[in-house]
Amino acid sequence: MKKVFLLISSLFAGFGAYAQDSTATSGKFTFSGYMDTYYLANFNNPKSQSNLGLNGSNAGNARAFDQKAGQFGIGLIQAKAMYTADKVDAVMDLTFGTFADLGNYGNNIGLLGTPGSTALAIKQAYIVFKPTSKLSFTAGQFGTHIGYEVIDAPVNFNYSLSNLFNNGPFYHIGLKGQYTFSDRAYLMLGVVNNVDNLVDNNKKKGLIGQFFFSPVSGWNVYLNAIHSNEASADVLNPNNTVAVSADKASYTVFDLATTYQITSKFFLGLNAATGMQKGDFQGGGGPTESKSWGGVAVYTNYSFTDKFGLGLRYETFDNKNGVRALTDAAGNGASVNSITVTGNITAADGHVLLKPEFRLDSYSADKFEKNDGSLSKSQATLGMAAIFKF
Repeated sequence: MKKVFLLISSLFAGFGAYAQDSTATSGKFTFSGYMDTYYLANFNNPKSQSNLGLNGSNAGNARAFDQKAGQFGIGLIQAKAMYTADKVDAVMDLTFGTFADLGNYGNNIGLLGTPGSTALAIKQAYIVFKPTSKLSFTAGQFGTHIGYEVIDAPVNFNYSLSNLFNNGPFYHIGLKGQYTFSDRAYLMLGVVNNVDNLVDNNKKKGLIGQFFFSPVSGWNVYLNAIHSNEASADVLNPNNTVAVSADKASYTVFDLATTYQITSKFFLGLNAATGMQKGDFQGGGGPTESKSWGGVAVYTNYSFTDKFGLGLRYETFDNKNGVRALTDAAGNGASVNSITVTGNITAADGHVLLKPEFRLDSYSADKFEKNDGSLSKSQATLGMAAIFKF
């Protein structure tokens, strides 16, 4: 591992030296990153020290990344290099650690078929070509446009991630184009491989889109969508004719994310999404069904000083149809209401963020393990995250 980090450092150092030599004539090089560590206490005191809850015999899906309780954990370590010029940008965004693996789960198996692929370290890797000041094209692996929250801990006000984020998608691999009408409106359209996966599992491609507009100063609105064929490749029967068509499975999400900076201290945000999936949910060549899920999250935070703020997130998420991974302890579809209160403390000239956080998740049925072996519909956690950024 030490050799890997030395190699990465050498590559970035070399790229930085080249960029510094060419900045005056061609572009600008920047290098940034962060790391985070956390501790969470779970009031249910589960013997497994897990915040995930139970889902039959398997782990549940109650938390995206902060999955351990009663112990210290390392979240994510990021090293991001970016080169920007008039006609082209390039981004190499590498991440390491538990959260990096979870966020990049679709890249676990490499092209050689072995687990633990080095592709897990690639959070983003893309090139932006800018033919004009209004038109750009992006190719490679890039973070999803769907949703309100992102994987980067310094960017989100809350440390723990919402159920809307947890149900994805996380990233895409493909090509997208963006046209900027003005500083208050743009349109993005793209073609991508199937969702959260390094390799396309069929010959179909997904379509993505985003329309941004700002009605007034301080108010931003993002209308997002994705439609993708998520079936495995066509299955042939013994007569070499198609028995199960990939056209019978699809994944569609419509998403709204909006923010409003009401005053210099008071902020409001909203994320609402609905998803529809079509496929054989029973397995074994069962009937094709269409099932839906959805959720809404409301965000508000207030900056008391330039070094301390307090934020509240309320979210409701409905997966009673069982189409997504969020289920109760019996493995059935469920709904959940979550309240998260997070403090933001800035220290060390802005390089350190401390985030004390309380979160309460309440499910529609038994979900969480208690210390005596019984189950509970709710779970409360309290902890602190420390983030260093540069």
